[in-house]
Amino acid sequence: MVTSPFGTIGPYFPYDFVDGCEDLTQCNGQTARGPHITIAGRVLEEGGRPTRNTILEVWQADANGVFRNPLDPRYSEAAPGFCGWGRARTDTQGNYRFRTVLPGSYVENGVARCPHINVMVLGIGLTHRLVTTIFFGDSAAAVNDPVLNCVPEGVRSRLFAVQAQSLDEDGVAAYRFDLILRGENETPFFRD
Repeated sequence: MVTSPFGTIGPYFPYDFVDGCEDLTQCNGQTARGPHITIAGRVLEEGGRPTRNTILEVWQADANGVFRNPLDPRYSEAAPGFCGWGRARTDTQGNYRFRTVLPGSYVENGVARCPHINVMVLGIGLTHRLVTTIFFGDSAAAVNDPVLNCVPEGVRSRLFAVQAQSLDEDGVAAYRFDLILRGENETPFFRD
């Protein structure tokens, strides 16, 4: 049996739709302020099989907790060198990588939000997009965040990025976050 676009569930993305969108720290010829980081990991299916050509889209606040979006009341304060949005594709081993800034905390509806990055996953065989959040903090038990509190306590730790012991090849702090699409240790996903 030959697998073709006609025999496999999409979506399919041309390379120019994704390539070159992994660096959120450069915008309009300027460099983002705040601590630069890399966030990298793998996207895996049940049984630890890597997913190939899976698209991850991220959006987040800048280092001061401001979103580059007119709906953010502090939009005029957004860091000029930070675009706040990026897209990456997994390679044949399921690896992805973003360069960004460590997101700042902000207040929403009177409640402080833990620093986080929102993630959307699109891929071959997924019948709908998956949405989750990567949190930054010492531990799930030490964080009080209204979105994190919606997740059962026993799986909250799966939503936290793990900081590497050393800097990445660019000399910035490196974090790891693997996404498990289903099976044991599945990443908690939110309905949209």
